[in-house]
Amino acid sequence: MFDIGFPELVLIAIVGLLVIGPERLPEALRTLGLWLGRMRRSFVSVKNEIEKEIGMDEVRRQLHNEAVMEEMKRIEKEVRGTVDDATIHDAGRNPSSEPSSEPGPKEEPSSPATNGQH
Repeated sequence: MFDIGFPELVLIAIVGLLVIGPERLPEALRTLGLWLGRMRRSFVSVKNEIEKEIGMDEVRRQLHNEAVMEEMKRIEKEVRGTVDDATIHDAGRNPSSEPSSEPGPKEEPSSPATNGQH
């Protein structure tokens, strides 16, 4: 909340020791701690009350659900794309395009008399 470092705390402690005195300083620090705790609790309770009134919990849940649904739609698109690619790939290998086992026209071997001679 506040950007107070160690040197600032030492300075505050020295000024407090000089102004309040060593006898009353522990009691003053204890009282200050109690007041700070009460203020913190009251701020937290006010914050919780405001969040309840505006329905932040419901809004958070709704945003989370929307994010989950978007993620599910994205995954569904990826899966559909993969399935479509696999279907197209498999369709390219249908039985009509594979080499048949029936003998087709064969090349006639060249006759020995004309082999190598022109």
